[in-house]
Amino acid sequence: MTINGGVTGASGASGASGGSDAEGALHIEGFWAVVPAGGAGTRLWPVSRRTSPKFLRDLTGTGRTLLQGTYDRLAPLAGERVIVVTGVAHADAVGDQLPGAVEIVAEPTPRDSMPAIGLAAAIVERRDLDAVIGSFAADHVIGDVDDFHAAVREAVSVARTGKVVTIGITPTEPATGFGYIREGDLLGVEGAPNARGVAEFVEKPDAETAARYLAEGGFRWNAGMFVVKASVLLDVLATGDPQMVADLRAIAAEPERLAELWPGLTKIAIDHAVAEPAAAAGLVAVVPTAFSWEDVGDFSALAQMLPEISDRPGLRVVGEASEVVTVDGSGLVVTGGRLVAIVGLDDVVVVDTPDAVLVMSRERAQDVKKVVEQLTAQERTHLT
Repeated sequence: MTINGGVTGASGASGASGGSDAEGALHIEGFWAVVPAGGAGTRLWPVSRRTSPKFLRDLTGTGRTLLQGTYDRLAPLAGERVIVVTGVAHADAVGDQLPGAVEIVAEPTPRDSMPAIGLAAAIVERRDLDAVIGSFAADHVIGDVDDFHAAVREAVSVARTGKVVTIGITPTEPATGFGYIREGDLLGVEGAPNARGVAEFVEKPDAETAARYLAEGGFRWNAGMFVVKASVLLDVLATGDPQMVADLRAIAAEPERLAELWPGLTKIAIDHAVAEPAAAAGLVAVVPTAFSWEDVGDFSALAQMLPEISDRPGLRVVGEASEVVTVDGSGLVVTGGRLVAIVGLDDVVVVDTPDAVLVMSRERAQDVKKVVEQLTAQERTHLT
């Protein structure tokens, strides 16, 4: 299927067929992976821009972009049934990075995560009413891939019972930048020994509340990973927004109607549109997991993920370490082809790009988005 001119591979067009021998034992029958790939990543400016968002960049030095890393994790489970939903401006770049490997749906304008994931669900539903989809953002970094695969397998088992399932990350600190999930009782679902009910979703807490959550236990970070039958997702969404579901199913049936119907879809996140009301109705489960997870939300988070340069404690570099000189200094440097020198500054962030340079203290990492806001207000959007 081609949506709004978005390129698509041969993947998935025939529905939920069995996996090939090459997919191996990890393949999950009837499982589709959905990858929302949107957002400009304003807290990672000037590395991440509207024209080159963070999911298209290799930020961790693996030789693979965040999007490619996401695909690498999902392909063993879903095989050819991977759908990437991205902005029309990035569809070609996604196709270049994942040539022939995925189906790409290009949304005309950002409408937040619910329309994007909902459209993928409507496309899958038309091909297989019993199919289970899993939504996994394109810009997350996950360690312990075996544990990730095990958690997804458990989540699929629970989703087949009609639940909306989220994968809950074990908190390692009293973080205030994430929403939290409060666990309920074990569900006793075959194939999912760790799955529990969800008592509630909690919005991002203040520092005191986050510390209490960590001390009490029974709370997980909400990483926005949802596994659910495509038909169940749409049915739950229809209880609150039947028109959106009708329009999404109409687009899936007649892709040429995308330009007509897309602008009228409610702009809303899947957490608010589906997860929270479903949790209130007792329809949500969580699979707790301990694998390492990072959403690379800002330069402070990026610095935590990178190893120190072996002979220069406190220095982390994206790019060429030989292009960084330090004299009584430390921090994170993103090189851009020129020499960067840090003298007498600790825990600084320096980002060098051809048309913009960022210098800040790491503790102010969240404030980078204010630079983008100022540039936008000054109508210098070519820099954003």
